[in-house]
Amino acid sequence: MEKRWYVLHTYSGYENRVKTNLEKRVESMGMQDKIFRVVVPEEEEREIKNGKEKITKKRIFPGYVIVEMIMTDDSWYVVRNTPGVTGFVGSAGAGSRPTPLLEEEADRILKQMGMDFPSDFDFELEETVKVKEGPFANQMGPIIEIDMDKKRVTVQVDMFGRETPVELDFSQIEKI
Repeated sequence: MEKRWYVLHTYSGYENRVKTNLEKRVESMGMQDKIFRVVVPEEEEREIKNGKEKITKKRIFPGYVIVEMIMTDDSWYVVRNTPGVTGFVGSAGAGSRPTPLLEEEADRILKQMGMDFPSDFDFELEETVKVKEGPFANQMGPIIEIDMDKKRVTVQVDMFGRETPVELDFSQIEKI
């Protein structure tokens, strides 16, 4: 089975609370291998008030949260029984499995949010990678941190004989 994006319906205004609740449940129930990312679709909106620019986050789809997961009986149970989740979008009835988003739909939503990294990002913590470009080009080292929101990884490289953490964009690394 492969991971796919699914849309959850929530009470409007409770999207961030649902995201937090679901992430806590995933961790406490050991579902990290089935439920990967929980995203509240938002985009930055710039407005000028009293001559000052202010950046606010605006929900793209109020009342909805998207979740990247492998659909199994267990993962389905964990998600639909999370407080604030009123159901999945695309399920034909109470007992039927939901339909995942098409890959193009998920990519479009993520891109609109500024998260246009490939949905098949398959690097893991401690995996040794090669830096493709920039001042550390051709250096190799293990990934010590992955920030999916910012599309960045921290790689431990050797600089002057010392292990040095370097923050890089996803596009700057490749598998060895």
